[in-house]
Amino acid sequence: MRPLGDELPQGGRAAGTAQAELAGLRLIVSELRQKEAESRRLNELLQKRAYTDELTGLPNRARLQEHFENVLRSASRAHPLALACIQLQNFKHIKDYYTSAVGDELLRRAAQRISGILRSRDMLARTGEDEFALLLEHGDANVQLHPTVTSLAEQLREPFHIDGFEIFTSASIGVSLFPEHGASFEELRRNAESALYRAQSSAVGTAVFFDSSMHQSRQARMQLEQRLRLAIRDMQFRCAFQPKVDIRTREVIGFETLIRWCDDDGEIQSPQGFINVAAELGVINPITRFVLRESIASLGQLEEAFGPDKTISINVVAKQAGDLNFMRGLLDTLAQSGFAQRFIIEVTEDAFIATREFQTKILPLLRELGVRVSIDDFGTGYSSLSVLADITADEIKIDRAFITNIHQRPRSQSILRAIESVSQAVGMTVVAEGVESFEELAYLLAATRIRYAQGYHFAKPFLLEDVVKTSGAQAGERSIEPARPGVHTRRVAAARSGTRFG
Repeated sequence: MRPLGDELPQGGRAAGTAQAELAGLRLIVSELRQKEAESRRLNELLQKRAYTDELTGLPNRARLQEHFENVLRSASRAHPLALACIQLQNFKHIKDYYTSAVGDELLRRAAQRISGILRSRDMLARTGEDEFALLLEHGDANVQLHPTVTSLAEQLREPFHIDGFEIFTSASIGVSLFPEHGASFEELRRNAESALYRAQSSAVGTAVFFDSSMHQSRQARMQLEQRLRLAIRDMQFRCAFQPKVDIRTREVIGFETLIRWCDDDGEIQSPQGFINVAAELGVINPITRFVLRESIASLGQLEEAFGPDKTISINVVAKQAGDLNFMRGLLDTLAQSGFAQRFIIEVTEDAFIATREFQTKILPLLRELGVRVSIDDFGTGYSSLSVLADITADEIKIDRAFITNIHQRPRSQSILRAIESVSQAVGMTVVAEGVESFEELAYLLAATRIRYAQGYHFAKPFLLEDVVKTSGAQAGERSIEPARPGVHTRRVAAARSGTRFG
């Protein structure tokens, strides 16, 4: 019996084979087209991801730079260009205090608010966690650009309503102009960031235009950073001590340890010039550990000069206060010293408000070891008395801004009375910082119940060896006598004879 196929005519078999081959080819072509379409979609997706910020949908820095270069090549460009670098203020604090989701929504809302005042030929990009960059065409900086930038700053000062919260922020803005301030995108960006840095050093929520002096400031900053890193490597630091005084009994009750940088030229620099830089660079931890070790090592000599049982305060910045590993290291050092109960950790309000790690995880460890906690520079951060109800601390130090000339400032007197009242209600000791005149001290004694103070009126910070030199001759004299203008701590005044410490 022959196979069925053999019964078909030869031509029929050929036609069937051709149709099958044609169908196969069509299927192959269709699959190739699908793969080509998928490849195009994938390339478009990759291209979009490479040039777009996923959270806000804005272009990223690479896309902004490409747009800048395309604009330069365009023959239709009629106006000069400006690049504005924009950074939201307190974004990390907001994100930590609320939630990451609230922080993300704040970024989206800020992007929408900025985009709402732009023209079609302008481009806004997200260039960092809390940073945006804006490329604009402008006719005249004074006529067109300044009003735009001012309006932008005002828009970002308005509150954001997110998930039932009324969130306040603002933005610092730095602006550079093409071609006056740079012939390339990178040069323009660097100069806009220099202007941004100047804006951040000025009033909150301001805009600053680049000028040539900022280039010199940037170079000086870079040199400072390099010198500071070398100073940390070689530990070119010393500790100074400023007395904390019982103004009612005139007794020295403790000291605040302050860092001093002894630079290569032999000059002693106060922390105002470098501590913030060290914190920004992320290199402050070795400095704080040095301060703690030196404070522990100095206890014996301080006791010999001023008597037993004096407290020692050291400063910890907010970022360190919320770092569990770093704080555990400090506590281990204190525990091993055997003097933990003599120490006070000074932190700013930000440490409690910007991160919950300090209040929930670190504060219990401090309490267990017997280390006390002080709120430093109160009134310069969130400036809200309501935060004291949520803060578990032993001491509050009122910033010198409220104490300076307080005898002549009724408004500051009212604020001081409010702080004193709330602090007493929650069981915190009050310390007045920056007492520099007899009149200020007289007001504190007569018009407040404040008992403790620091300031130049009593003594400037002194180096330990200066006290040791005079301790033999001054043995037994440990009180403060500020009964009339110009009288300082006898022992400290003698110890710092011939030496100036700011």
